[in-house]
Amino acid sequence: MLTIALSIIIGYIFGSIPSGLVLVKMVCGIDIREYGSKNIGTTNVFRTVGGRMASIVLIADVVKGILAVLLVRYLFESSLHLELLTAIASLLGHNYSVFLGFKGGRGVATGLGLILLFMPDVCIFSFTVWLVIVFVTRYVSLGSIVGAFITPIVAYYRGYPIELVLFALAACVFVIVRHYENMKRLIAGTESKIKQGSIENIKKDSKK
Repeated sequence: MLTIALSIIIGYIFGSIPSGLVLVKMVCGIDIREYGSKNIGTTNVFRTVGGRMASIVLIADVVKGILAVLLVRYLFESSLHLELLTAIASLLGHNYSVFLGFKGGRGVATGLGLILLFMPDVCIFSFTVWLVIVFVTRYVSLGSIVGAFITPIVAYYRGYPIELVLFALAACVFVIVRHYENMKRLIAGTESKIKQGSIENIKKDSKK
């Protein structure tokens, strides 16, 4: 029981690290929560300060869940079930961070990293679908929703153990629930398309 509790705590704390908030404040000197959608995730970082910073935030969010699972694997006589509990806790931490008053991101990047760790081929397929949809439509939210939706389906047809399929389903639910408002805007035709911002524009606006 202690091992399970510690694994969940490790996963949750790692997942709770607000990469976007910390990195953008360190590098660009602004609070990303005061701009755009107010979200700390990659998309809002891209829209606010540009692609380079967004790429760094994306990598950080992808890696933090992986690191949590690898740490549990190193510290304990690990099992798939224990690692999946850690992974779920990481997603919970990312979406409902203890450092942000139990608010957070939408689970896409951290979920992607965990799927990469457990099912690399499924990750590549889902990411490719996301990329194509975003490239064609310019709607990141639509790509994220569709990519999440197909992930457990692909995991099932690729013959992965039921535990991993259920994990993929759980990750899918996290993403779709967190994109509820985006889905309403997509249906209403009011969702914003992706457009790159820059820190220079932010600084110019602040001087006005």
